[in-house]
Amino acid sequence: MRATARGCHTGPMNSVPEIYDFTVIGAGPAGLFAAFYAGLREMKTKVIDALPEPGGQLAVLYPEKYIYDVPGHPKILAKDLVRLLVEQASMFAPTFVYGQRIETLTRATVGDEEVWRLGTVTETHYSRTVLIATGVGAFVPNKLDRPGMAEFEGNGVYYFVKDKNVLRKKRLLIIGGGDTAVDWCLNLRDWASEITLIHRREGFRAHEASLAALRLTGIPILVPWELKRVHGEDGRVTGATIFNNRTGEERDLEVDAILVNIGFKAALGPVLSWGLSMADSRHIRVDGFMETNLPGVYAAGDVAAVEGSEPLNLIVTGFAQAAIAANAARARLQPGARLFPGHSSELKLPA
Repeated sequence: MRATARGCHTGPMNSVPEIYDFTVIGAGPAGLFAAFYAGLREMKTKVIDALPEPGGQLAVLYPEKYIYDVPGHPKILAKDLVRLLVEQASMFAPTFVYGQRIETLTRATVGDEEVWRLGTVTETHYSRTVLIATGVGAFVPNKLDRPGMAEFEGNGVYYFVKDKNVLRKKRLLIIGGGDTAVDWCLNLRDWASEITLIHRREGFRAHEASLAALRLTGIPILVPWELKRVHGEDGRVTGATIFNNRTGEERDLEVDAILVNIGFKAALGPVLSWGLSMADSRHIRVDGFMETNLPGVYAAGDVAAVEGSEPLNLIVTGFAQAAIAANAARARLQPGARLFPGHSSELKLPA
């Protein structure tokens, strides 16, 4: 696996810059699988991500959480899925560039060829085709403004869990009503010493099967309850006060850690200024070949909205779209090339 350091240049001054066949913006699941498929189609490939590591949301939001809807894996830790996707993509030695955010996407002439110019604050990249696989874009967690939350953030109060060892044998309060909160309850039920889940509404947004599994665990589920304040001493969390937002009743819980999963804010940032046709503020409009209104520029995964359909933000959907985009890019680069490459079992792959 090759990687270029931040701020490096593609070649000596006044030399012809290196041009890639296929450049993927985003190293989440869809982007990594696209890199593999582009290698399968013998395209010179580069992957660029603003984060310092691959994986996107899987790496930043929930590396220790199990994922249950990846084909062939009854369950797999997010960080393990990322590791395997990187290993798979690396079979064809793409160039990986981390810590660079693409700010501009414009046309440029290099030699006698018109290509796409991808600009960052430190480096310029050139590519014949581009895949945008940025997911929901840059994201920050929604935070709770309650007494004690800021004081203990990162030391007893958590919005992300990079290493679940910090929660080992802890009395844990989990806040939220979506998939992340419910999945953490299921993931940590034999890890934490005890868990309490509170949600401000009676209705949950989490998947029905996950909720059914949660109810079988015996974990206390309190609705409609909210956090009022965090208690602590000597630099550690010792408890929390919660309240029923209908009756006003308050309870004090003895807890060692609080995990907040109430969503996050996301924005596509510079992508919105690239002249792409947008389905809405979060989704790029694409056709059945995952191509945008810009020729040779494709989109896949959570950022893509296929005309005539509704976005289905699943990892498996992103995989399929990534494969379609890579094959479509190959057909564009080599007129006459088949869109369908044949089954992988029929191809000669690197050892």
